[in-house]
Amino acid sequence: MTQDKRIRVLLAKPGLDGHDQGAKVVVRAMMDAGFEVIYTGLRQTPEQVARIALEEDVDVIALSSLAGSHLPFCRKLKPLLEANRLTDKLWMIGGNLPAQDHGQLRELGFKGIFPTGSRLDAITNYIRENVQ
Repeated sequence: MTQDKRIRVLLAKPGLDGHDQGAKVVVRAMMDAGFEVIYTGLRQTPEQVARIALEEDVDVIALSSLAGSHLPFCRKLKPLLEANRLTDKLWMIGGNLPAQDHGQLRELGFKGIFPTGSRLDAITNYIRENVQ
């Protein structure tokens, strides 16, 4: 990533998850770190996330999930991201993510996994280190 191009991050709230306070804190931390952040707001479908990621030409596709539907959502999102040739982007997810689900999330292509309570600087540093 060149110095003059800001990292563009899409942060989406999937499905019926109605809690976005934590996502807003993460958005603020990303903005403070110098990233350009597109926050979708609540109740996004996999199709909406893929479309916005493509239209906004983001470097990072991040999800914030607290409702427990992260695996079914990610299983639906992966083929849409692949179909839109977004596999070179950094895929991340944070929120209420039980440890037993981390392996499946990685297999689906979500390399950055940040359970509730993760440090904000850990998230922003991970993005800086892993954006191609």
